[in-house]
Amino acid sequence: MKIRDATAEDLPAIVGIYNSAVPTRLSTADTEPVSVEDRAAWFHAHDPSRRPLWVMEDEDGIIGWLSLGDFYDGRPAYHATAEVGVYVSRGRRGEGLGRHLVEEAISRAPGLGIKTLTAGIFAHNEASVALFEGFGFETWARFPRVAEHDEIERDLVVLGLRIEE
Repeated sequence: MKIRDATAEDLPAIVGIYNSAVPTRLSTADTEPVSVEDRAAWFHAHDPSRRPLWVMEDEDGIIGWLSLGDFYDGRPAYHATAEVGVYVSRGRRGEGLGRHLVEEAISRAPGLGIKTLTAGIFAHNEASVALFEGFGFETWARFPRVAEHDEIERDLVVLGLRIEE
């Protein structure tokens, strides 16, 4: 497996992996698939030197991705805080690929000027919560019933990790 910076040519695969998560109602607040065009601005907002978007690939192609995005609309005082998003292709979930991606983010955070990582996760997504907690992320906030999927209200937890250099 290899983790590398995403290129524009990777965007269809990134969107495909993201869209495969939509029906699970576990990891995205989108209720319908998104298009490559919908995600173009998001893709271009990622800067490999400070807010990268990485893809994980093997001989089968792209099998997962991780993004580090600006926290709280990128306001300057939050320059050293980034929000983590991680997705793994449907047929490869449960293999520890997300763990490798999060580990990469934590290890490379100081070089990107990041001192704090956050992750917003639906509380009922126990696997993702456990993944981040396994790296020492702690629950910093809980927003009860802020999302609704299929007429079921869901809580959002915000997990955080302070990166020690």
